[in-house]
Amino acid sequence: MLCILYVNVIGACLGVAAMLVERALPAAWPRRWVWCAAIAVSMTLPAVYRVRHAWILADPTPHHAGSGMRPVLDRAWWVHIDSFNGVVNRVWLTTSGAVILWSLLSMGWVAAAIHLSRGERQNGGRPTVVDGVPVLVTERMGPATIGLWRSRVLVPRWVLALPAAQRRYVLRHEEEHRRAHDARVLFALSLTLILLPWNLALWWQLRRLHLAVEMDCDSRVVRSLGDAPTYGALLLQVAEAARRGPRLQPGLLGGVGMLERRLTMLVAPTPLRQLQRVLLPLLALGLLLVVLLLPHPVIGR
Repeated sequence: MLCILYVNVIGACLGVAAMLVERALPAAWPRRWVWCAAIAVSMTLPAVYRVRHAWILADPTPHHAGSGMRPVLDRAWWVHIDSFNGVVNRVWLTTSGAVILWSLLSMGWVAAAIHLSRGERQNGGRPTVVDGVPVLVTERMGPATIGLWRSRVLVPRWVLALPAAQRRYVLRHEEEHRRAHDARVLFALSLTLILLPWNLALWWQLRRLHLAVEMDCDSRVVRSLGDAPTYGALLLQVAEAARRGPRLQPGLLGGVGMLERRLTMLVAPTPLRQLQRVLLPLLALGLLLVVLLLPHPVIGR
């Protein structure tokens, strides 16, 4: 239990530091690598510090015996808390199993949709080429980029009926995801949830990574095709149309609650003041130092 608390605190501090760094970056700079680094450090640092930089909790000294910090420093108190480890471990295994099952069901559902889409084609199941982009056309699922070894662009049939200019934005967005191997990045880092499903900070970091991936893709699309207001209006249109179809984490939309942030960055980004340009990196550096200096607490024998 003590280890779980420590890992969550470290993850939260690193997440806040990553958020400060992301805010300080120029609008055109990629953001995903900030969150990839935060997740990587959140996963590796506690394991290293448990061996190399541990803080052994022993019985409190007389100096601390009467202080308000006694529960925090008292080994006996933490031993009592750790008596619930059996329950925690059972919940841990159950949650990990649920995450694995959900992942397998999702992959099976997508594979079935792709197989059905191919079976409906008259060209031997080969992808349809639309505006120079190979796509798999479904009835309602998408738009999204799927697949690990060979990424594919999945679009619902209504996308083909969009005006040519709007259709190019949709297809370019998904093509940018495919070129950047975003599906692989998100899948690989999401596997950490199977190991640590109780790490609430990790869930938050992965959500922020997903947002950063979408914002990076938006930036590349606008840099290539231009006209951010038109692209932002298209995001709203796709969001409305996608509500009528199955939920597949559409690449063009991202997760729930991300659309507003993406639209703000596209249409009306808030410029940084000079003071913020100095304070944000300093605050992030301060949090990073706290994380590096904080030892891993271990109950002494």
